[in-house]
Order: sequence, then C-alpha cells, then structure tokens
Amino acid sequence: MTRYAAFLRGVNVGGVNLKMADVAAALSDAGLLEVRTVLASGNVLLESPDDAAAVRTTAEAALQARFDYPARVLIYDIDTVRALVAAYPFEPEVPELHSYVTFVADTELLAELSALVGQTGPGEKIAPGDGVIYWQVPKGNTLDSIVGKTMGNKRYAASTTTRNLRTLSKMLR
Repeated sequence: MTRYAAFLRGVNVGGVNLKMADVAAALSDAGLLEVRTVLASGNVLLESPDDAAAVRTTAEAALQARFDYPARVLIYDIDTVRALVAAYPFEPEVPELHSYVTFVADTELLAELSALVGQTGPGEKIAPGDGVIYWQVPKGNTLDSIVGKTMGNKRYAASTTTRNLRTLSKMLR
C-alpha cells in the first residue's frame, strides 16, 4: 500500500468549485483508500496498492464522472513530496515572498519551464528540481510574474500544478 498526495489542478481558485467532502467521497467511491483532503484547494492524501499512473487515471475518471469537468490530477507518493519540499533551494519563510513548488508531469514542459531561469522579474527566483520548478515571487506579483504568466498558458493545464510551500508542509504533517 502506498500513501500518495493528489493535487487537483484548477479547483477552487477561480475555476471549478468543488466541496472537498464531495471530492473525498468521489475518490473513496472509486476505490481509493484513507482519502483525506487538506485545505480547500484540491489537495488530497490517499492510499492505494496501485502505482501513481493508475491512481491518476482512477482519480481523474472519478472526478470527471462525479462533477462533469475535465479533471486534471497529479499524483506523487508522499516520500517524493517530502523530498521535494526538503530540497527547496530558497529561504522558505520570507514574509514578503510567496514560496511555491510547481509540479510538472511532462519532461518536455519541464525543460521549457526550466529555460525561464534568468528571465525572471524583480525579486522573482526560479530553479529546476526533480520533476518540479521551485519558484519564489514577491507577494502581489504572482499572476504578473514571468512564471505566473507562463503557467496560465493552456498547454500546461494537463501536466502542471503549483502549490505553496506552506500547503505542502501541511500535507506532510
């Protein structure tokens, strides 16, 4: 049995509005185990004997069937998430900055996003990681930043999702 973190893209942040209790029920009904949501922005902890790809397929199908939207879910085993958080390359708790991890499931897109290093705006930093882009940006500039604008491109919708480092830390408790 493997413990996973599931990250639903575009949920409760100006896109699809879902109640996390309903999300947990849909995933449980699909056969996923020990389902627990964290905060209200599409963060789920669950268990399954299946590999991450099979869990992603199950989760997306369950959410699409229950809520009638094109669900996009990225799945990582919890030890991978723990390692990615531990590897965060910037000072994580700077009051005037947001610290993010962008999960990227497609290696081609990861290479594209990694190419943004050195093209950032004032106070913005990015660094590629193992299947992620680490990102730090001044508060109030997230959507106007280079990474923020790039991540808004629809071509990234199926393969990326961004989480605040504090949210990830809450998932690891």
